[in-house]
Amino acid sequence: MTALTLAGCGSASGPGATNSGGSADRLVVWDWKSGEPSAKAYVEKAKADFARKHPDVTVEFVAQPFDQYYTLLGAAIQSGKGPDVMLFNGGGQIRDRVDALVPLDGYLAEDRGRLAGWDAFSKDGKTYAGPVTLQGHPIYYNKALYRKAGLDPAAPPGSWDEFLADCNAVTKAGADCIALGNKEGAGIQFWLSALGSATLTAQEYDDWIAGKRDWRSPHVRQIFDLWKQAGDKGLNSDGANSTAMFNDSFAHFQSGKAAHVIGLMSDVGHWKDFNEFLTPGELGVMAAPTVTTGVTPSMPFDGGIGYGVAKATKNPQVAADLVRSLTSTDALKAFFTEAGAIAADTTIDVSDGGPAVATIVAGIKTGKPALHVALSSKTLDLMGRLSQQLLSGSITVDQVVQQLAASDKTA
Repeated sequence: MTALTLAGCGSASGPGATNSGGSADRLVVWDWKSGEPSAKAYVEKAKADFARKHPDVTVEFVAQPFDQYYTLLGAAIQSGKGPDVMLFNGGGQIRDRVDALVPLDGYLAEDRGRLAGWDAFSKDGKTYAGPVTLQGHPIYYNKALYRKAGLDPAAPPGSWDEFLADCNAVTKAGADCIALGNKEGAGIQFWLSALGSATLTAQEYDDWIAGKRDWRSPHVRQIFDLWKQAGDKGLNSDGANSTAMFNDSFAHFQSGKAAHVIGLMSDVGHWKDFNEFLTPGELGVMAAPTVTTGVTPSMPFDGGIGYGVAKATKNPQVAADLVRSLTSTDALKAFFTEAGAIAADTTIDVSDGGPAVATIVAGIKTGKPALHVALSSKTLDLMGRLSQQLLSGSITVDQVVQQLAASDKTA
């Protein structure tokens, strides 16, 4: 996920995939979603909407593998033969590439009120992608494991001390407390954002998002200290540093082997996947357990994935119209229905999604941007490596915070 703020795993490029961009009557789209079965209806709806506006323009989708996506995209852009329209995760991955993109504010003005998540695709007051999904990091829990451990599934822990006590009960009942996959170094991103509002003061949180990050704050340090403590106390599933988040750690949770997982609200590692194994009635979503007295935990979320337009495209207006089709209500409704993605379109009815999605959507109303999305991709990469060292005991929390502060300062 993510940043990686990670949205999921990609599918390999299909036959005939090309690095060449489009022409006046042909648009090439790169993403890592269009080849997945759960996105088929979404793509078909978007293409149909675009065809009504531009019947003479052909659209070609090229699904790239997610683990190579940004490397391939960077090379294609540098060569001048990249796609016309391209998918991005919100945050550092798109902000690092805005010089190659068209500002879309003028083209997407009509969609501002209907769609949410714009900030994750913006830099210096300009917007570079239309949001498709919202991405956030709910803490999911297994109600059946709570009952097995003698806990009340209707009353998840409200404080960190209560959480530790509940984890002890879960462990005695034969399950892991937290399903964690940190092989990609992404687990720390989810941890930072999920626990951030439970640890930082409201002012510290707002300052962080605004770029005024105080890495010397005891509260910032505490987030990383808790990460280390969770590993030292055996709260995590075994072998976190060698376990892939996508999708091994999520599989560990949905198979009933762990009571909690910090997951996603997009189209993988999320409520719909978990519902299929745990059933909707057994899947809970809880607020982060309060670490700092007096703070109010909130749901961390941003724009998840969104489509941008290459500056090199032959016709920015037509390409922007394709982005509008890819973010149209009918297309996004299909994405929610088939993939379970929490769409950026706030007009879509999600009432049939079950209790977990209802809790997630309710949390969006008072949610705040995710802390890790505010960081550069360089700092996130470093944080991933340092988080692995913290779990292995080869570095101290103070050393981690110092290195991240230095990286953030130069980003």
